[in-house]
Amino acid sequence: MRQLRVATTVALVSLLAACSRDAAPPRDSAAAHVTTVTGTAIATPHAGAAGEWQMPAGDYANSRYSELAQITPANAKGLHAAWTFSTGVLRGHEGQPLVTGNTMYLVTPYPNVSYALDLATEGQPLRWKARPENAQQAVGLACCDVVNRGAAYADGKIFYNLLDGHTVAMDAASGKLLWQTRMGNIAKGETMTMAPIVVNGKVIVGSSGGEMGVRGWIAAIDATSGKEAWRAYNIGPDADVKVGPRFRNFYSTDTSPNQGATSWPGTTWQQGGATVWGWISYDPALNLIYHGTSNPGPWNGAQRPGDNKWSAAIIARDANTGEMVWAFQPTPHDVWDYDAVNENILVDLPMGGKTRKALVHFDRNGFAYTMDRATGEVLLAKPYVPMNWSTGVDLKTGRPVLDTAKIPYRGRKVSYICPSLEGGKNQQPAAFSPATGLFYVPTNNLCMDFEARDVAYIAGTPYIGGNAPEVAGPGGYRGEFIAWDATTGRKVWGIREPYPVWGGALATKGGVVFYGTLDGWFKAVDARTGAVLWKFKVGSGVVGNPIAYTGPDGKEYIAVYSGIGGDMGLLIAGDVAANLPFDVRERGSTLPDISRWTSWGGMLFVFSL
Repeated sequence: MRQLRVATTVALVSLLAACSRDAAPPRDSAAAHVTTVTGTAIATPHAGAAGEWQMPAGDYANSRYSELAQITPANAKGLHAAWTFSTGVLRGHEGQPLVTGNTMYLVTPYPNVSYALDLATEGQPLRWKARPENAQQAVGLACCDVVNRGAAYADGKIFYNLLDGHTVAMDAASGKLLWQTRMGNIAKGETMTMAPIVVNGKVIVGSSGGEMGVRGWIAAIDATSGKEAWRAYNIGPDADVKVGPRFRNFYSTDTSPNQGATSWPGTTWQQGGATVWGWISYDPALNLIYHGTSNPGPWNGAQRPGDNKWSAAIIARDANTGEMVWAFQPTPHDVWDYDAVNENILVDLPMGGKTRKALVHFDRNGFAYTMDRATGEVLLAKPYVPMNWSTGVDLKTGRPVLDTAKIPYRGRKVSYICPSLEGGKNQQPAAFSPATGLFYVPTNNLCMDFEARDVAYIAGTPYIGGNAPEVAGPGGYRGEFIAWDATTGRKVWGIREPYPVWGGALATKGGVVFYGTLDGWFKAVDARTGAVLWKFKVGSGVVGNPIAYTGPDGKEYIAVYSGIGGDMGLLIAGDVAANLPFDVRERGSTLPDISRWTSWGGMLFVFSL
């Protein structure tokens, strides 16, 4: 992720020229026929009752699938806004609400106010509101807006992270603060924006700050006492990374001792990034948690020759101890800012005549990986967005085959690298439906010019070493919502959007998929055909993730945050901050026209038939 504004100086006229350059053209947007992949299943069941949403993604598998089925392609046109709630906070509203029983829980961007709303009473009044102490200093250190990706519920408690590096537990009934534990050090540039999960009585959390030269880690906190149970670094010697006798990487080139240190020059791993600001999944049968790590620091690869393990990696760890079981780098020696923090969706898929226990990962680098979640073997890796930095993935080694013309070097500007550092997909999570066997993926179609430069490390300050202006990718559109078959590596259908699709997806048993757009549309589409069934213009761009729940009246409701922000709404958008008339910050030009359609906001919208 980025820590400073990336210069975005290319004019709109370049959008039309972009499609004639050297990136692979996108596939047809319309599906030739309806595709259903049979024999698929979500690896872990939905948490709580079907009508509740107790975890960030609804289940440990990160499927974002709801078993509710009242809303269908036949009646979705009857959706309407049932009620709304103002969060009272501006900036990027990433994440999603939670629902347990007749209570909905919200967490805002900084200052990370939490709300409990009474769904059983007309007007949805507050049960409680809480604002834990949260250092203002963190605002100036946050990479890409002061976002928060949500809370988790377990055993009568609400758990979430504060921007200043603390994790808190609140009593779900009263809002009483039960404990507040410092996990990150903001003096070093560590902040916390990710959504925790609760596994075996432990709250699993990670840090942000890869562009500040921090050393990334993942940790577990005892859910009752708030005391740290274990912490594992992602880079450094084996003892720090928790590499032990269980470590068994599938690829023989990734099995030598202390790779987290020896694949870096000297002690540069101490400022090497590899933070955990994305989503975490869990397989109870294997007792493994899965998480990604961010880019290595700095962006300038000349300052850190080597693979730089385990930055830009997917890691499987023992949930009880944090011990690393396997690790895989989609982008070794990442010089494009291709974090691997995107969600890992755990599903069982029919492949090669048998059912594989799979992990599906849509990486920032533009490849969709179907992997064996027990071993880390790459079963399939195909581009899901237009891309040109690599010609493919060698399944014998798991490594990408590089186009050397697209490798940035110090002092050399490399033009039109696709995807850009925003990735084929960024924080916006995909969804999976076992009813169709398809994955529903919000994507970006952006390319960049990249020039690396030397940079010095100073604790608590940006540690980047690069400049990367962006333009629209092939075809001139800047985003697409797609359906993907992870058994074949094929796009089934796609809906092109004028802006990156920066909000997450929700799939439902009723055969309807939901997503929002940066210019403020919330849409329902047919899960099998991609036909748009309904759309509603909300007050601000959507960068959050929809959920489904059952109300006290027995009806199915869909809830989503409206509030543009994050990287797309703060760093590279046009003038969407209308509340700052004397703001003299540079305005980005990747999305110079977005302010025609939306402004900052902070609302919850709830829809029903």
